[in-house]
Amino acid sequence: MIRENLENLEYKYLHSRASKSKEAKRNKYEEECSIRTKFQRDRDRILHSKSFRRLKHKTQVFMAPEGDHYRTRMTHTLEVAQIAKTIAKALRLNEDLTEAIALGHDLGHTPFGHAGEFILREGKTSYHHAKQSLRIVEKLENEGEGLNLTEEVKDGILKHSKGKSPLITKGNMPKSLEGEIVRLSDKIAYINHDLEDAIRAKIISYTDIPSQVVAVLGETKSQRIKTIVSSVINATIEDKYQHIVMEEKIYKTMYLLRDWLFEHVYLSEPVVKELEKGKGIVKALFEYFTQNYYEIPFYEKYLKKWGEYDPNQASVDYVAGMTDRFAIKTYEKIFIPKGWAIL
Repeated sequence: MIRENLENLEYKYLHSRASKSKEAKRNKYEEECSIRTKFQRDRDRILHSKSFRRLKHKTQVFMAPEGDHYRTRMTHTLEVAQIAKTIAKALRLNEDLTEAIALGHDLGHTPFGHAGEFILREGKTSYHHAKQSLRIVEKLENEGEGLNLTEEVKDGILKHSKGKSPLITKGNMPKSLEGEIVRLSDKIAYINHDLEDAIRAKIISYTDIPSQVVAVLGETKSQRIKTIVSSVINATIEDKYQHIVMEEKIYKTMYLLRDWLFEHVYLSEPVVKELEKGKGIVKALFEYFTQNYYEIPFYEKYLKKWGEYDPNQASVDYVAGMTDRFAIKTYEKIFIPKGWAIL
Protein backbone atom coordinates (compact mmCIF):
# COMPACT_ATOMS: atom_id res chain seq x y z
CA MET A 1 0.00 0.00 0.00
CA ILE A 2 1.04 3.61 -0.51
CA ARG A 3 1.07 4.30 3.23
CA GLU A 4 3.40 1.39 3.92
CA ASN A 5 5.77 2.62 1.23
CA LEU A 6 5.79 6.08 2.80
CA GLU A 7 6.45 4.60 6.24
CA ASN A 8 9.38 2.58 4.88
CA LEU A 9 10.80 5.66 3.15
CA GLU A 10 10.88 7.47 6.50
CA TYR A 11 13.28 4.85 7.88
CA LYS A 12 15.49 5.09 4.77
CA TYR A 13 15.57 8.87 4.35
CA LEU A 14 14.89 10.59 7.68
CA HIS A 15 17.48 11.15 10.39
CA SER A 16 17.68 8.51 13.13
CA ARG A 17 16.33 11.07 15.64
CA ALA A 18 13.28 11.81 13.49
CA SER A 19 9.86 10.62 14.63
CA LYS A 20 8.53 7.76 12.52
CA SER A 21 4.82 7.68 11.72
CA LYS A 22 4.65 3.89 11.89
CA GLU A 23 5.58 4.05 15.58
CA ALA A 24 3.00 6.72 16.48
CA LYS A 25 0.28 5.83 19.00
CA ARG A 26 -3.38 6.81 19.34
CA ASN A 27 -5.59 6.48 22.42
CA LYS A 28 -8.40 4.87 20.43
CA TYR A 29 -7.75 2.16 17.89
CA GLU A 30 -8.73 2.83 14.29
CA GLU A 31 -8.07 1.24 10.94
CA GLU A 32 -5.05 2.62 9.11
CA CYS A 33 -5.51 4.66 5.93
CA SER A 34 -4.27 2.98 2.76
CA ILE A 35 -2.73 6.23 1.49
CA ARG A 36 -1.81 8.55 4.37
CA THR A 37 0.48 8.01 7.35
CA LYS A 38 -0.78 8.70 10.88
CA PHE A 39 0.83 12.14 10.97
CA GLN A 40 -0.65 13.06 7.58
CA ARG A 41 -4.10 12.10 8.82
CA ASP A 42 -3.59 14.19 11.97
CA ARG A 43 -2.59 17.18 9.87
CA ASP A 44 -5.70 16.80 7.70
CA ARG A 45 -8.01 16.41 10.71
CA ILE A 46 -6.73 19.66 12.18
CA LEU A 47 -6.87 21.49 8.86
CA HIS A 48 -10.50 20.45 8.29
CA SER A 49 -11.65 21.20 11.85
CA LYS A 50 -14.03 24.00 12.77
CA SER A 51 -11.65 25.35 15.39
CA PHE A 52 -8.97 25.80 12.72
CA ARG A 53 -11.35 27.72 10.44
CA ARG A 54 -12.24 30.05 13.30
CA LEU A 55 -8.62 31.19 13.55
CA LYS A 56 -9.12 33.45 10.51
CA HIS A 57 -11.31 35.75 12.64
CA LYS A 58 -9.19 35.79 15.81
CA THR A 59 -6.80 38.60 16.73
CA GLN A 60 -3.06 38.15 16.45
CA VAL A 61 -2.02 41.62 17.74
CA PHE A 62 -4.21 44.22 16.07
CA MET A 63 -7.88 43.84 16.92
CA ALA A 64 -10.42 44.06 14.08
CA PRO A 65 -7.98 45.72 11.64
CA GLU A 66 -9.45 47.52 8.65
CA GLY A 67 -6.46 46.71 6.46
CA ASP A 68 -6.50 43.40 4.59
CA HIS A 69 -2.81 42.65 5.15
CA TYR A 70 -2.61 42.43 8.94
CA ARG A 71 -2.01 38.99 10.41
CA THR A 72 -4.76 37.00 12.05
CA ARG A 73 -4.30 33.95 14.26
CA MET A 74 -4.69 31.80 11.13
CA THR A 75 -2.06 33.56 9.03
CA HIS A 76 0.29 33.42 12.04
CA THR A 77 -0.32 29.66 12.22
CA LEU A 78 0.43 29.20 8.53
CA GLU A 79 3.66 31.20 8.81
CA VAL A 80 4.74 29.11 11.81
CA ALA A 81 4.01 25.94 9.84
CA GLN A 82 6.06 27.10 6.85
CA ILE A 83 9.10 28.09 8.93
CA ALA A 84 8.88 24.86 10.91
CA LYS A 85 8.64 22.71 7.77
CA THR A 86 11.69 24.45 6.27
CA ILE A 87 13.74 23.58 9.36
CA ALA A 88 12.39 20.02 9.52
CA LYS A 89 13.15 19.37 5.85
CA ALA A 90 16.70 20.67 6.13
CA LEU A 91 17.34 18.52 9.22
CA ARG A 92 15.66 15.44 7.66
CA LEU A 93 13.11 15.32 10.46
CA ASN A 94 9.43 14.44 9.99
CA GLU A 95 7.73 17.27 8.05
CA ASP A 96 4.23 15.79 8.44
CA LEU A 97 4.47 15.66 12.24
CA THR A 98 5.98 19.15 12.31
CA GLU A 99 3.17 20.55 10.16
CA ALA A 100 0.43 18.86 12.20
CA ILE A 101 1.77 20.30 15.46
CA ALA A 102 2.17 23.75 13.92
CA LEU A 103 -1.36 23.82 12.49
CA GLY A 104 -2.85 22.79 15.84
CA HIS A 105 -0.71 24.79 18.25
CA ASP A 106 -2.96 27.87 18.58
CA LEU A 107 -6.45 26.35 18.30
CA GLY A 108 -7.12 27.24 21.93
CA HIS A 109 -6.54 30.97 21.64
CA THR A 110 -9.35 33.22 22.83
CA PRO A 111 -10.91 36.10 20.92
CA PHE A 112 -8.87 39.32 21.12
CA GLY A 113 -5.57 37.51 21.50
CA HIS A 114 -3.78 37.26 24.82
CA ALA A 115 -6.16 39.84 26.31
CA GLY A 116 -8.93 37.24 26.35
CA GLU A 117 -6.59 34.62 27.77
CA PHE A 118 -5.69 36.96 30.63
CA ILE A 119 -9.34 37.38 31.56
CA LEU A 120 -10.11 33.65 31.55
CA ARG A 121 -7.10 33.02 33.79
CA GLU A 122 -8.45 35.66 36.16
CA GLY A 123 -11.81 33.88 36.28
CA LYS A 124 -10.64 31.24 38.75
CA THR A 125 -9.51 28.89 35.99
CA SER A 126 -6.13 27.46 35.06
CA TYR A 127 -6.63 28.61 31.48
CA HIS A 128 -3.72 28.49 29.08
CA HIS A 129 -4.15 28.49 25.34
CA ALA A 130 -1.84 25.47 24.89
CA LYS A 131 -3.90 23.41 27.36
CA GLN A 132 -7.09 24.57 25.64
CA SER A 133 -5.67 23.60 22.24
CA LEU A 134 -5.12 20.09 23.60
CA ARG A 135 -8.62 20.03 25.10
CA ILE A 136 -10.09 21.01 21.73
CA VAL A 137 -8.42 18.18 19.81
CA GLU A 138 -9.00 15.62 22.57
CA LYS A 139 -12.55 16.46 23.57
CA LEU A 140 -14.38 19.40 22.00
CA GLU A 141 -13.88 18.87 18.26
CA ASN A 142 -15.94 16.42 16.20
CA GLU A 143 -19.13 16.98 18.21
CA GLY A 144 -17.45 16.14 21.50
CA GLU A 145 -15.68 13.02 20.25
CA GLY A 146 -12.28 14.64 19.69
CA LEU A 147 -9.94 14.05 16.76
CA ASN A 148 -8.09 11.03 18.18
CA LEU A 149 -4.71 12.51 17.25
CA THR A 150 -1.45 10.70 17.87
CA GLU A 151 0.35 11.21 21.17
CA GLU A 152 3.27 12.84 19.33
CA VAL A 153 1.07 15.57 17.85
CA LYS A 154 -0.76 16.20 21.12
CA ASP A 155 2.50 16.44 23.04
CA GLY A 156 3.84 19.02 20.58
CA ILE A 157 0.66 21.09 20.80
CA LEU A 158 0.64 21.07 24.60
CA LYS A 159 4.32 22.02 24.93
CA HIS A 160 4.65 24.55 22.11
CA SER A 161 4.52 27.62 24.33
CA LYS A 162 7.99 28.74 25.32
CA GLY A 163 7.40 32.15 26.91
CA LYS A 164 10.56 33.62 28.43
CA SER A 165 11.96 30.23 29.43
CA PRO A 166 15.46 29.23 28.26
CA LEU A 167 15.98 27.53 24.93
CA ILE A 168 16.29 24.17 26.66
CA THR A 169 14.00 23.84 29.69
CA LYS A 170 13.65 20.84 31.93
CA GLY A 171 10.07 19.68 32.49
CA ASN A 172 8.24 21.32 29.59
CA MET A 173 10.21 20.29 26.53
CA PRO A 174 8.37 18.43 23.76
CA LYS A 175 9.26 14.75 23.52
CA SER A 176 10.08 15.01 19.81
CA LEU A 177 12.54 17.19 17.94
CA GLU A 178 9.65 18.09 15.64
CA GLY A 179 7.82 19.52 18.64
CA GLU A 180 10.92 21.52 19.55
CA ILE A 181 11.00 22.94 16.03
CA VAL A 182 7.45 24.27 16.36
CA ARG A 183 8.21 25.64 19.83
CA LEU A 184 10.97 27.77 18.35
CA SER A 185 9.29 28.52 15.01
CA ASP A 186 6.34 30.07 16.86
CA LYS A 187 8.72 32.71 18.25
CA ILE A 188 10.57 33.21 14.98
CA ALA A 189 7.30 33.84 13.15
CA TYR A 190 5.52 36.19 15.52
CA ILE A 191 8.56 38.33 16.36
CA ASN A 192 9.10 39.05 12.68
CA HIS A 193 5.53 39.34 11.41
CA ASP A 194 4.37 41.43 14.40
CA LEU A 195 7.22 43.82 13.69
CA GLU A 196 6.07 44.13 10.08
CA ASP A 197 2.44 44.69 11.12
CA ALA A 198 3.46 47.33 13.68
CA ILE A 199 5.33 49.23 10.95
CA ARG A 200 2.27 48.94 8.70
CA ALA A 201 0.14 50.34 11.54
CA LYS A 202 2.63 53.24 11.94
CA ILE A 203 3.18 52.43 15.60
CA ILE A 204 6.89 52.20 14.83
CA SER A 205 9.07 52.76 11.77
CA TYR A 206 11.97 50.87 10.20
CA THR A 207 14.41 53.38 11.65
CA ASP A 208 13.21 52.57 15.19
CA ILE A 209 14.45 48.96 15.03
CA PRO A 210 17.47 48.59 17.35
CA SER A 211 20.74 48.85 15.42
CA GLN A 212 22.06 45.66 17.05
CA VAL A 213 19.09 43.72 15.65
CA VAL A 214 19.71 45.06 12.15
CA ALA A 215 23.46 44.38 12.36
CA VAL A 216 23.06 40.77 13.55
CA LEU A 217 19.81 39.58 11.97
CA GLY A 218 19.39 41.80 8.92
CA GLU A 219 17.41 44.78 7.66
CA THR A 220 14.35 43.03 6.19
CA LYS A 221 11.93 40.40 7.46
CA SER A 222 13.24 37.95 4.88
CA GLN A 223 16.84 38.49 5.95
CA ARG A 224 16.02 38.15 9.64
CA ILE A 225 14.09 34.91 9.21
CA LYS A 226 16.79 33.44 6.93
CA THR A 227 19.50 34.34 9.48
CA ILE A 228 17.62 32.75 12.38
CA VAL A 229 16.49 29.64 10.48
CA SER A 230 20.01 29.05 9.11
CA SER A 231 21.39 29.35 12.62
CA VAL A 232 18.89 26.82 13.94
CA ILE A 233 19.73 24.30 11.22
CA ASN A 234 23.52 24.63 11.48
CA ALA A 235 23.64 24.76 15.29
CA THR A 236 21.38 21.71 15.62
CA ILE A 237 23.61 19.69 13.28
CA GLU A 238 26.70 20.79 15.21
CA ASP A 239 24.95 19.80 18.45
CA LYS A 240 24.40 16.34 16.93
CA TYR A 241 20.60 16.59 17.18
CA GLN A 242 20.49 16.55 20.97
CA HIS A 243 17.98 19.42 20.82
CA ILE A 244 16.81 22.08 18.37
CA VAL A 245 19.15 24.97 19.14
CA MET A 246 20.67 28.11 17.63
CA GLU A 247 23.80 30.18 18.06
CA GLU A 248 23.88 32.10 21.34
CA LYS A 249 24.44 35.45 19.61
CA ILE A 250 21.46 34.94 17.30
CA TYR A 251 19.26 33.73 20.16
CA LYS A 252 20.09 36.73 22.38
CA THR A 253 19.49 39.17 19.53
CA MET A 254 16.15 37.57 18.69
CA TYR A 255 15.06 37.99 22.29
CA LEU A 256 16.36 41.54 22.34
CA LEU A 257 13.94 42.20 19.48
CA ARG A 258 11.14 40.39 21.36
CA ASP A 259 11.65 42.52 24.50
CA TRP A 260 11.80 45.66 22.38
CA LEU A 261 8.51 44.73 20.71
CA PHE A 262 6.83 44.29 24.09
CA GLU A 263 7.89 47.77 25.15
CA HIS A 264 7.16 49.59 21.89
CA VAL A 265 4.32 47.57 20.32
CA TYR A 266 2.46 45.09 22.55
CA LEU A 267 2.33 47.54 25.47
CA SER A 268 1.94 50.67 23.35
CA GLU A 269 -1.06 52.90 24.03
CA PRO A 270 -2.95 52.24 20.74
CA VAL A 271 -2.69 48.45 21.12
CA VAL A 272 -3.42 48.34 24.86
CA LYS A 273 -6.39 50.70 24.51
CA GLU A 274 -8.17 48.40 22.08
CA LEU A 275 -7.23 45.19 23.89
CA GLU A 276 -8.69 46.59 27.12
CA LYS A 277 -12.01 46.80 25.29
CA GLY A 278 -11.56 43.18 24.26
CA LYS A 279 -10.88 42.22 27.88
CA GLY A 280 -14.13 43.87 28.92
CA ILE A 281 -16.11 41.89 26.37
CA VAL A 282 -14.53 38.54 27.32
CA LYS A 283 -14.99 39.22 31.05
CA ALA A 284 -18.67 40.09 30.62
CA LEU A 285 -19.35 37.05 28.43
CA PHE A 286 -17.50 34.65 30.72
CA GLU A 287 -19.37 35.84 33.81
CA TYR A 288 -22.70 35.80 31.99
CA PHE A 289 -22.39 32.26 30.64
CA THR A 290 -21.05 30.92 33.94
CA GLN A 291 -24.31 32.08 35.52
CA ASN A 292 -26.48 31.20 32.51
CA TYR A 293 -24.74 28.03 31.38
CA TYR A 294 -27.92 26.46 29.99
CA GLU A 295 -27.79 29.04 27.21
CA ILE A 296 -24.53 27.51 25.97
CA PRO A 297 -25.57 25.60 22.82
CA PHE A 298 -23.65 22.40 23.55
CA TYR A 299 -24.01 22.32 27.35
CA GLU A 300 -26.71 19.66 27.69
CA LYS A 301 -25.32 17.56 24.83
CA TYR A 302 -21.84 17.43 26.36
CA LEU A 303 -23.29 16.94 29.84
CA LYS A 304 -24.97 13.76 28.61
CA LYS A 305 -21.87 12.68 26.67
CA TRP A 306 -19.32 13.20 29.45
CA GLY A 307 -21.42 12.94 32.60
CA GLU A 308 -20.68 15.86 34.91
CA TYR A 309 -19.85 19.06 32.99
CA ASP A 310 -18.93 22.03 35.17
CA PRO A 311 -20.66 25.34 34.25
CA ASN A 312 -17.39 27.21 34.73
CA GLN A 313 -15.60 24.92 32.25
CA ALA A 314 -18.51 25.11 29.83
CA SER A 315 -18.27 28.92 29.89
CA VAL A 316 -14.50 28.74 29.27
CA ASP A 317 -15.00 26.37 26.33
CA TYR A 318 -17.71 28.51 24.78
CA VAL A 319 -16.12 31.94 25.19
CA ALA A 320 -12.59 30.79 24.31
CA GLY A 321 -13.88 29.26 21.08
CA MET A 322 -15.50 32.50 19.90
CA THR A 323 -14.06 34.56 17.08
CA ASP A 324 -13.65 38.29 17.65
CA ARG A 325 -16.69 39.18 15.61
CA PHE A 326 -18.90 36.49 17.16
CA ALA A 327 -17.87 37.67 20.64
CA ILE A 328 -18.80 41.26 19.75
CA LYS A 329 -22.10 40.14 18.22
CA THR A 330 -22.95 38.01 21.27
CA TYR A 331 -22.03 40.84 23.62
CA GLU A 332 -24.31 43.24 21.73
CA LYS A 333 -27.15 40.72 21.81
CA ILE A 334 -26.89 40.23 25.57
CA PHE A 335 -25.86 43.64 26.89
CA ILE A 336 -26.79 46.34 24.34
CA PRO A 337 -30.46 47.47 24.44
CA LYS A 338 -32.43 47.15 21.24
CA GLY A 339 -34.38 50.05 19.83
CA TRP A 340 -38.13 49.40 19.58
CA ALA A 341 -39.44 49.41 16.06
CA ILE A 342 -42.37 51.67 15.23
CA LEU A 343 -45.29 49.51 14.09
